[in-house]
Amino acid sequence: MEKWLAAAGFLALALALLEHWKTRRTQIRLGRMLERAMEEDFTETEFSESLLSALETRMAQYLSASALSARNLREERNKITSLIADVSHQTKTPVANLLLYAQLLLEQDLPEEARGCAEALEHQAERLRFLLESLVKSSRLETGILTLHPQPGPLQPVIDQAAAMAVPRAEAKGVSLIVEPSRAAANRDPKWTEEALFNLLDNAVKYTPPGGSVTVRAESLSLVARIDITDTGPGIPEAEQALIFRRFYRGTAASGEEGVGIGLYLVRQIAAGQGGYVKVFSRRGRGSRFSMYLPRTGGGLEPSS
Repeated sequence: MEKWLAAAGFLALALALLEHWKTRRTQIRLGRMLERAMEEDFTETEFSESLLSALETRMAQYLSASALSARNLREERNKITSLIADVSHQTKTPVANLLLYAQLLLEQDLPEEARGCAEALEHQAERLRFLLESLVKSSRLETGILTLHPQPGPLQPVIDQAAAMAVPRAEAKGVSLIVEPSRAAANRDPKWTEEALFNLLDNAVKYTPPGGSVTVRAESLSLVARIDITDTGPGIPEAEQALIFRRFYRGTAASGEEGVGIGLYLVRQIAAGQGGYVKVFSRRGRGSRFSMYLPRTGGGLEPSS
């Protein structure tokens, strides 16, 4: 009797170990499947339903469908990027010619009505050129064709360059542009950071009424440098603040202003490409403050709540 009990106990232990081994093998396979899926190198061809548990089979089918969807999405995105690049290439010369001929017309002794038409032609051609360039930049940043190369360095020269480009519009509108001196430094790509700051400055000047002011200041914190661009414009409704960084989004205050709704979208992409982020603080009637945060080291940042 004792022999039978010992044999039964041994058999139960052996079965338990066998089940544990099968479960462990399934867990290892599932882990490998997930790893290959994350590396976008997953295929179901090496798996057979006769050898896998039902869970393993369903996981394989799910990952196959997910991998296919990811490939299809990537292909569609590449097609759109190629289309934008082709459109930009094919339209660059015609748009340049439109601008050239509009400027040549404006140099002639035109009747007042004809001059107004020529000025409108030049303005719209310039707007089209800006839109095409912005679309190409955003698509190339999204797909990684254009990469940012952040390096440690001072922010003041970058701020000064961006402000210099915004001065003509500010002076023409009667808006004071104030740049406070700063010794702040950050991990930044000078060219792209300058472009992002110019977009923010241009936006601030655009929505600030004559007699108002736009102020730029930068400071170094423990792990991050922050660049603030503060205006005395009408402010942004709270409901729109989470939307203004979307591509082509234009708020209620933008209806009477020029623009295509892509500047702030580019700013967000440029900040993210350097491991940083951008936030807006605004109240209706009290102006707005856009803050760009850039890491002071090579590591990226997570937006704070």
